[in-house]
Amino acid sequence: MERRTKAPSKPPDAPGCSVAISGQTDQSDLEIGADVVRDAARSLPARPGVYQMETAKREVLYVGKARVLRNRVASYGAVQRLPIRLRRMIAQVRHVEFTVTEHEAEALLLEANRIKKLRPRYNILLRDDKSYPYIRLRTDHAWPQLLKHRGRRRRDGHYFGPFASVRAVNVTLNALQRAFPLRTCSDREFELRDQPCLQYQIRRCSAPCVGKVNDSEYAGFVEQARRFLDGGGREVQAVLRSAMDRASADLEFERAAVLRDRIQALNAIQTARGGDLQHVGDADVFAVAEQGGQIAVQVFFFRGGSNFGNRTHFPMHGKDVPPATVLGAFISQFYDTQAPPPSLLLNESVPDMALLAEALSIKVGRRVAILIPQRGEKRQAVRAGEDNAKAALARRISERANQLEMLDGLAKVFGLSQAPRRIEIYDNSHLQGTLPVGALVVAGPDGFMKSSYRRFNVRTANPGDDYAMMREVLTRRFKRLQREDPDRSKGHWPDLLLIDGGAGHRSTALATLEELEILGPAVVGVAKGPDRNAGRELFHAGFDRPVSLTVDDPVLYFLQRLRDEAHRFAIEGHRARRLRTGIQSELDQLPGIGPRRKRALILHFGSLQAIRDATFSELLQVDGISAAVARTLHNHFSSDA
Repeated sequence: MERRTKAPSKPPDAPGCSVAISGQTDQSDLEIGADVVRDAARSLPARPGVYQMETAKREVLYVGKARVLRNRVASYGAVQRLPIRLRRMIAQVRHVEFTVTEHEAEALLLEANRIKKLRPRYNILLRDDKSYPYIRLRTDHAWPQLLKHRGRRRRDGHYFGPFASVRAVNVTLNALQRAFPLRTCSDREFELRDQPCLQYQIRRCSAPCVGKVNDSEYAGFVEQARRFLDGGGREVQAVLRSAMDRASADLEFERAAVLRDRIQALNAIQTARGGDLQHVGDADVFAVAEQGGQIAVQVFFFRGGSNFGNRTHFPMHGKDVPPATVLGAFISQFYDTQAPPPSLLLNESVPDMALLAEALSIKVGRRVAILIPQRGEKRQAVRAGEDNAKAALARRISERANQLEMLDGLAKVFGLSQAPRRIEIYDNSHLQGTLPVGALVVAGPDGFMKSSYRRFNVRTANPGDDYAMMREVLTRRFKRLQREDPDRSKGHWPDLLLIDGGAGHRSTALATLEELEILGPAVVGVAKGPDRNAGRELFHAGFDRPVSLTVDDPVLYFLQRLRDEAHRFAIEGHRARRLRTGIQSELDQLPGIGPRRKRALILHFGSLQAIRDATFSELLQVDGISAAVARTLHNHFSSDA
């Protein structure tokens, strides 16, 4: 793979980009950008690769792949043939960077990786790129167990998934515990227990810790759980049903009742999944729906014919981009960090479908087929995806219309010239002045924008001084905005600030913005009102008197939701900071545990209790923890038991 950069042909002091409010690009900027692109194309190789369009400040505007780099980049020079959205982009281009690859399929994989990493504003973007959860069947212990898992699959065991959500994993695990009585305790609890726990009493564990089950019977439970999760649900149920019938015939009614309950638990899993399709096998289903210029992509996960859940995504895209193009870009980014199954089932053809299948096959080292089924269970699965995508999109459009109505209501209540497109809500949390945390929550036309949430560990403000805390948080927030988006072109600048507090908090916020020479955002203080009762809030917006709203006003309810979300986020941040501090304070007492090892332990286990419960072998798996340090930790926490 070869990487090069093509510099602009214009001098460094060439004019910057500008876009007219009317949507038409300034002609001089458009000509400059077109010249940069044409000059770059002349020297590009006639080989596959990836190209990046960049501004004068090296902000990446667009990442694309090409079978022939020279021809693809040259096509952007014919600006009159481009849609308005791409003309705006070309008007900002001052650099073209490219990377040569051996094959076009390799270029497709590299393109998806860079799009997810750089998030260029003119690309189709997968909004939600969090990893999906799995169920892990441990094989590193004599008595295996089923656990939730997210992230890299480094530990020994069988992994089943992906599941659409943590909730889907929890529902499945809860039912599996009733069907297959495997242990749920930590290794340390297992080693120290001398009598059965409550899980045994309610028949959700076979109590191997105290010898209530022998090795072979427990191994049978493990094997049945593995086969069920591998898609052999009907086979496992048939075996259990046969055993139940034999027990009933032998007048072993108590044993028959236990087997009946296990069968019912497996039925509950299949009911919660919404039905399994045995002939689908291992496949992911993608269905795209479009309405009013908005696009939804529904993803279903089938493993062994079992439905592991579904999730709706709303990719970011230009209004002139067709749904099939959005779907193709979505799939390539979707599999950037996870392995595809043998089959992808789509509801419509996407551009370069054969190339996409080839790229995914290269990625996982086996054949990946992309199909558009026309009949049978596979078509049934795709049709279910289409129905869910359409329903989710209709619901989103309805919710967005209601959200826009609420934003219009805010503008009327607070005398704004237009409805705010981005609202930032600020709150602070501390415990008697200790470990103060500031929280930022963001909302807009599509609801809460959780990817934009931020927390601030307050560093310089006096403990308990809410005004000083607010001043520090706002200063750090807006200084960063001034550095990263001085032109206010990325959509990160707020139109309205909601500050949890009264007139004093609002005055502090206004003074902070004035010190930073920032104009534009309206500032409203949200005070709890008389007796601190919900529904009697007072809003300080710069009028002669605070604004109050009637209890049945939907705008009041909307404002309460915004404030409560900021309050929740701030409290969670403060709780997490207390937890980390507690872990660190105890770990500080141990020899050989410095800052790097403390951080590694916290990141690996997540809580002090999890570190306490860890076995010696589990401690050894943490980066930077040697055998001697693991022994120190294990001995220390074992002595506390």
